[in-house]
Amino acid sequence: MPATEYNLKPVSKLTTGAIGPPGKRVFYLQAQDADQLVTLIVEKQQVQLLAVKVEEFLAELDERLPDLPKASIEYNEEDMALEQPIDPAFRIGFLGLGYDDEDDLLVLVAREIETSDDDDQISSVARFWCTRSQLLALCHWGIEVASRGRPICGNCGEPIDPEGHFCPKSNGHKR
Repeated sequence: MPATEYNLKPVSKLTTGAIGPPGKRVFYLQAQDADQLVTLIVEKQQVQLLAVKVEEFLAELDERLPDLPKASIEYNEEDMALEQPIDPAFRIGFLGLGYDDEDDLLVLVAREIETSDDDDQISSVARFWCTRSQLLALCHWGIEVASRGRPICGNCGEPIDPEGHFCPKSNGHKR
């Protein structure tokens, strides 16, 4: 399949979500502008790491440009719901951030995971241009969605499956 480029500038909606039962959920990153809806598959860990990196990026931006107004974190669950149809364009392999001083917009760059060893293959890319508030809301919402998964074992730190959990730290003993 040939590489595709998506460039939504600016987005009217930027969100993340998960579909499926805990332990088998598929996570999505979704952006929409006036003409287009782009849905991408993303890993739960990528959503969590993005939240951390956005906070760091915005802190550096505030330090570099102290006159910028502060970004707000206002959103509600209904507004952050994934839009239908859920038809992913590709699976994300790389996420990056950038900032356009002139338009005061952040760009979230998502590049397709590379599945071939062919050096000539170019992967698809999506650029979602958004406000600082939109990206901050996405990250806070993403942490909320990620936390709705399986409970974590207090002994080993691994997720507990609904069918049961073998805890490696129990050394074969049940409590």
